Amino acid sequence: MKILFATGGTGGHINPALAAAGEIKKQFPDADILFVGTKEKMEARLVPAAGYAFETIEISGFQRKLTPENIKRNIGTVAKLLKSSSQAKKIIEKFKPDVVVGFGGYVSGPVLRMASKMGIPIAVHEQNAFPGKTNKILAKRADKVMLTVPEAEKYLESKNPCIITGLPVRGEILNANRDEARFRMNLDERPLVLSMGGSLGAKAINEAVAGMIAKRISKRDCKYLHAMGQYGLWMPDALRELGVDCDKDPDVEIREYINDMDICLAAADLVICRAGASSLSELEALGKPSILIPSPNVAENHQYHNAMALVNKGAAVIIEEKDLTPDTLAEKVDELLSDKKALKGIGEKAKALSITDANERICEVITSLVKK
Repeated sequence: MKILFATGGTGGHINPALAAAGEIKKQFPDADILFVGTKEKMEARLVPAAGYAFETIEISGFQRKLTPENIKRNIGTVAKLLKSSSQAKKIIEKFKPDVVVGFGGYVSGPVLRMASKMGIPIAVHEQNAFPGKTNKILAKRADKVMLTVPEAEKYLESKNPCIITGLPVRGEILNANRDEARFRMNLDERPLVLSMGGSLGAKAINEAVAGMIAKRISKRDCKYLHAMGQYGLWMPDALRELGVDCDKDPDVEIREYINDMDICLAAADLVICRAGASSLSELEALGKPSILIPSPNVAENHQYHNAMALVNKGAAVIIEEKDLTPDTLAEKVDELLSDKKALKGIGEKAKALSITDANERICEVITSLVKK
C-alpha cells in the first residue's frame, strides 16, 4: 500500500501526521509512505528525521492585511499556487499513491485537490475545534473527514459524515503515572501548579505567572513549576524584584523548557497553559484540571474555540489574554486550589473527553480508503 501525507507549517499539523504514519508502519510494515511539504518550514527537518521520504512543493498563504508589501506577496502567492499544482501532479504521478491524506497547512491544498482530480481517494484530519481554511475547502471533496473534536463539524460542509478520531497523544504521556512522577520530582503532599506558554515563551503568561506567584507565595499551599521559554529568560530577575528568589525558594522552580513533560504533567494538580490541540489532548488523557489562556495570535482564533470545547463541558476554565493579570490569575488559582472537590471534578470531566486510541482510529480510516 502506498500512502501520501501532505502537511506542514507547524508542529500541530506535522506531529499528528507523523504519529499516524508510525501507526500505519506498525500495523503494515510494508506500507510505502511519502510526505509532501515545503523546504522552508519545519516539516523539512522533522519528516526526514523521522525516517520518511520527503518531497517539496512551493506554496505560501495569502496575507489578509492589504498593505503594498502584502499585495506584492499575494501576487507571488498566486504564481506559486499555479506552480504548486503542477509540482503536486508530478509527485503523485511518480509515487502513484493509493490514498492521499492532508493534516492541514497550506501545502495540503494543492496536493489533495490534484489527487482528487486524478481520482485518488483523499482524507483530511482537522486538529482544531475551528477548522483551518484549507481543510474547510478540502472537506467538500474529501472521501473521509477526521476530526479531533465534534465541535468542528458545524463549520464544515463535508460530502460525507465526519469521523471523530481524536488527536494522537505520545505514548510516554499516556503511560505516565502520577505517584511515580511525584516521587521522582521529590514532591510533598501539596499540589503542584504547572504553568507554561510554549517553547519560545509567552510574555503575557510569564508576567501573569510571576505576579501570581509573588501574590500567593506566602500561603505555602502549593509548589510552582513554570517554563518561561526562550524569550522569558528575564523572569527570574523579575521574580526577585517581586521578592521571590527562585534559586533559594524550594517551592518555586523556573525552567527555560520542560524536557520531561510526561513526568511533570503527570505530577501536576493544576495546569496553566495555552489551548493548542495537542496540549489539550494531553490534559484530557491524564485528566488534568487546567486554566486555559488561548493565544490571540493564531489563525481564526482557533485556540479560543479549542478551549471552549472543554470549558463548555466543565472540563477546564478559561482566562482570555485580554483579561489576564497577576490578580485574575491568582484569584482563579485560589478558587481552584481551595475547592478540592471542584478541582477533581474538572479533571474527571477532562478525562471523560479523552480519546486514547486516536492513532488506531486514524489508521483505520486511512487504510479503509486503500481497501476501497
